[in-house]
Amino acid sequence: MSDRRCTVLLYSDDPQVRDRMRLAVGARPAPGLTVEFVDVSDYAECIRLVDDYEFDLLLLDGEANPGGGLGIARQVKDDRADAPPTCVVLARAADRWLAAYAEADATLVHPLDPVTTGTTVAELLRTHAPT
Repeated sequence: MSDRRCTVLLYSDDPQVRDRMRLAVGARPAPGLTVEFVDVSDYAECIRLVDDYEFDLLLLDGEANPGGGLGIARQVKDDRADAPPTCVVLARAADRWLAAYAEADATLVHPLDPVTTGTTVAELLRTHAPT
């Protein structure tokens, strides 16, 4: 059986944060899943890419400036009936209520734990797999 190939959009204005997200997820977050990453550092570019391409998951930095991942998550959910799943990386676990308001499907907290991150991403990719 071959791996399911998934495309994950990584959004952060900080390239180091995107690197940490990529490393925490890994190329194979679970057996049977292979991930390809698309990096984006600009809010408007992120929205354009989501509009123009199909992604299996959006992994968004909630602390990005000037536009954060929470805003992107909410905008994508409001604008698209077929929105891909979103996971927002937060600085504080106490901000999970904001992620719930933004309709994020999952949250992670900095610093990213590779086991938790890989498990969360794999679960989102499997749960929201195209039928």
